[in-house]
Amino acid sequence: MRISAKGRYALAAMISMAEDYNSGEYITVISISEKLGISKIYLEQVFSLLKRGGIVNSVKGAQGGYQLTQMPQKITVFDVLSAVELSLFEPAEETVPDKAPEIEAAMRMCVFDALDNAVLKALKQITLYDLLTEAEKHKKDQGYMFFI
Repeated sequence: MRISAKGRYALAAMISMAEDYNSGEYITVISISEKLGISKIYLEQVFSLLKRGGIVNSVKGAQGGYQLTQMPQKITVFDVLSAVELSLFEPAEETVPDKAPEIEAAMRMCVFDALDNAVLKALKQITLYDLLTEAEKHKKDQGYMFFI
C-alpha cells in the first residue's frame, strides 16, 4: 500500500490539530504550514478535501481557521485517508481472468482481499489520539541529553 504525499500531509496536519483540540480555537493553515514545514498552498488543497470529508470545519475571517469536527479519539486514520486519497482501496487489476479464472479467484480471495481487509481493519483501529499519544512519547524522548 502506498500513501500519497497528500495523505501523509493530511495525517500530519490532523495530528498537529489534535494537539490543540482542547483549546477550542480555530487553527489557520498558515500556522500548520509553518509548524510542519509544508507548503501552504498544498495544505489548502488538503484541507479542502478534509472539509468535504467531514473531518474539519472552517470559519472565514480574521479569527477563522479550521477545527476538527470530532474529538481526536473518534477520528480514525481511515477517516482522514479516505477523505484525501482517491485510490486508497482501488481493487487490484485482474491478472489471468480469461485463461485461469480459478487462479485469479484464488489470488483475489487469499491475497488481495485479505490484504485490503487487514489494512482496512488496522486503519479503522488507529485514531488521531493514538497518533498524538505516540508523537508525545517521541517529543519527550528528544528532551533528554546524555553525556558520558
